[in-house]
Amino acid sequence: MRVRVVAGGAGRRRPPLPVAGLAWLAAAAAALPPTYIVVRAAAGGVEALAGALLRPGNLALLGRSLALAAGVLVIALAIALPAAWLVARTDLPGRRLWAVLAALPLVFPSYVAAFAFVSVLGPRGALQGWLEPLGVGSLPAVAYGYSGACLVLGLFIYPYLYLLLVAALRGLNTAVEESSRSLGAGPWRTFIAVVLPRLRPALASGSLLVVLYTLSDFGAVSIVRFNTFTVAIYNAYSGLFDRTSAAGLAAVLMLLAFAAVRLEAAAAGRLRLDGGRTPRPASPVELGRWKWPALIGLATLAAANLALPLGLILFWAVRGRAAGLPLGSAWGAAANSLTAAAAAAVVALLLALAVAWWKERYPGPWATVVERLARAGYALPGLVIALALVFFAARWARPIYQSLTLLVAAYVIRFLPEALAAARAALAAVPPRLEEAARTLGRRPLQVLREVTLPLMRRGLLAGLGLVFLTSMKELPATLILRPIGFDTLATRVWGYAAEGIYSRAAVPALLLVAVSALPVYLLVIAPALRPRAAANRR
Repeated sequence: MRVRVVAGGAGRRRPPLPVAGLAWLAAAAAALPPTYIVVRAAAGGVEALAGALLRPGNLALLGRSLALAAGVLVIALAIALPAAWLVARTDLPGRRLWAVLAALPLVFPSYVAAFAFVSVLGPRGALQGWLEPLGVGSLPAVAYGYSGACLVLGLFIYPYLYLLLVAALRGLNTAVEESSRSLGAGPWRTFIAVVLPRLRPALASGSLLVVLYTLSDFGAVSIVRFNTFTVAIYNAYSGLFDRTSAAGLAAVLMLLAFAAVRLEAAAAGRLRLDGGRTPRPASPVELGRWKWPALIGLATLAAANLALPLGLILFWAVRGRAAGLPLGSAWGAAANSLTAAAAAAVVALLLALAVAWWKERYPGPWATVVERLARAGYALPGLVIALALVFFAARWARPIYQSLTLLVAAYVIRFLPEALAAARAALAAVPPRLEEAARTLGRRPLQVLREVTLPLMRRGLLAGLGLVFLTSMKELPATLILRPIGFDTLATRVWGYAAEGIYSRAAVPALLLVAVSALPVYLLVIAPALRPRAAANRR
């Protein structure tokens, strides 16, 4: 019988007990929300559940949520695909600058963007005030309802799709395109027939991120007053205290999210086309007379999703200070946000490291089960996780009910997949032979991890730490439900004031939130995604 030797394990088939314990803890925590939702939704019986879900109002919620996801995806595609092609494949002047500017809307949480747009485009917003001398008494309510939700979400979450498309365009082998051009196909025909089909994996993955974000969004849709599943779940729980109805709605939302994940996985599996393993830098396409329209389009986009919201936030902040509004509460909320997000980032990274090490160094069926369970938070909206943790703490963990511990747990479950992706990528880059050499010198597995593996994984782990920290800072629905009494964060402060239309008070915490997010988002997300493109251009 052949014994499989696993890197770092010196023939052992099981991970060290501390690693296995942490990995199972991560898997159990991630499995708790879907288990709770299924059990709670089925508690009243199949007929009662079916009756609740098939109510006309709930069917309308389903239609609105799906329509919103479709509308946002169309806007995101319409922006991301041309922008990615312009900065990756053309002779556009200032491509590097435009590449960064097109990705920067990631620093704005959706509810901050919504508050800025409503304050400008609302019926009695800033634009109406500027036009009032011309006799304009009120503007159409385009900033509210379906149009407002599509506009805000589409303009501010398209970078998830855009960054993937830039990377895909950069990595394509251009030999196939050159063959198409040599056979007489023009640029447009080559793009549609050759390039676009090879971008479909990136399009599928990016579209999944856009759809999942849209389905789970709560802050933006609540501010623009568009009722979706997330708003209905929050109202059922916090307003009516009807946890059964909230769980039923959450079950539908969870199924929608899992269906989107499965569709993307199936599409990615079918669409992995071999475009060549050694990409060659593409010769920039000359825009010619289209150069100025392209520059105007990108400049308009930057004005809409960067200059406008940032300018309005600064305007309301200055106005609030001139009116003598206190800043102390904003600094207190900032300290709370930093504390909760930092704790979540550290815990998530520790659990992700255990899962990744088990999966990569001691592969097997149980490692696969644990890793897939740990990734469940990827498809779970924050509201679903919050409802599950409230039920769990109220029944079996009263000491942590309405505590910071429970809030941090929600962040960890929600964003553990981000830390896990970073940890697995960093661990995959560590040569197993280095760990094997350390084991032959008498080092135990945990010593190998501490002395050899972790130092080599440092950059990847820091990236995962930063990503979890940033997304936890911006998380809103789970924070609203699980925060301790009197524990305000920047996210809840922005949402509370913006929902009441008190923009001067919402501006300062919004500005702090954007400022905290800007540099890390660039360093951890935007720069790594765009840096290889620059290297390819230099070649």
